[in-house]
Amino acid sequence: MMTMSNNSFVTQFIIIGFPELNNAQGPLFILLSIVYIFTLNGNATVFFLICSHQKLHVPLYIFVAILSFLEIWYTTVTIPKMLTNLLNDKLISYIGCLLQIYFLHCLGITETFLLTAMAFDRYQAICNPLRYPSIMTIPCCLKMAALCWVIGIITALTQTILLSHLSYCDSNKVDHIFCDSTPLMNLSCSDTSLNVKVDFTINSFLICIAFSCIMLSYIKIISAVLKIKTTEGRKKAFSTCGAHLTVVLLFFGSVTFMYVRLTKNTSGNYDRVMAVIYTVLTPMCNPVIYSLRNREIRELFRKKFNSFFSVLF
Repeated sequence: MMTMSNNSFVTQFIIIGFPELNNAQGPLFILLSIVYIFTLNGNATVFFLICSHQKLHVPLYIFVAILSFLEIWYTTVTIPKMLTNLLNDKLISYIGCLLQIYFLHCLGITETFLLTAMAFDRYQAICNPLRYPSIMTIPCCLKMAALCWVIGIITALTQTILLSHLSYCDSNKVDHIFCDSTPLMNLSCSDTSLNVKVDFTINSFLICIAFSCIMLSYIKIISAVLKIKTTEGRKKAFSTCGAHLTVVLLFFGSVTFMYVRLTKNTSGNYDRVMAVIYTVLTPMCNPVIYSLRNREIRELFRKKFNSFFSVLF
């Protein structure tokens, strides 16, 4: 079904979804539902554990709480539509498609700079331990987080406005698992060269700036840690950075391969794989990574878990 008016204005898109997995849509729906529930519960648990314990109200954990809060909405933008798609409800309105793109990019860019802020926090903690309490105060931490949101909101708005000016003439079938800028540009009969150049410029600039800052922070962190004389001291310093670095590599790797390119013509399967990594796998791994590698969060979770079962039994 193609829903267009005479002026080639699309009122609805059809999300193709997972065409190669038509025979496995039931099991895939169950698996994706489990992943979504786990992601929501895991990130919500980390968020509320940090918010409800005063001793965790320090920059390191405040950033983790904000990241968990962000991941809840990041997955909610995409996974529910993937689930309805697997139930053969493949339609999405034109406005709904643009809104999905906007919030996906807004939250993604915000996460990019939040991870950068977290790297700066670790740099200050390890390289300037005596000045750290005066530099990374709670107000400073919250201002940095707010700036990350502002960058995400403004940048995503620019890209979405450009997309809204494209027209669609031949088809309204989006060859992807949700609405995103590249599949929509592939679908358009307009000249998308400006969109491609703007997307490439913005995405490459933001990712390069953020990733360069993170890598510079870690180069200085590693240099400082190697100067620590005791093995225990080096191990403790590295343990505070391991979880963050793992998330950075997962997120930046998939996002870079997805968005930093000067062509709009790419394989639909390639886009689907990259999209699953950064919208499904990375948000699911975040609470696991931070919980398993962080002693304070592990202990709090164990206490809450034990108290919950002691009440039940």
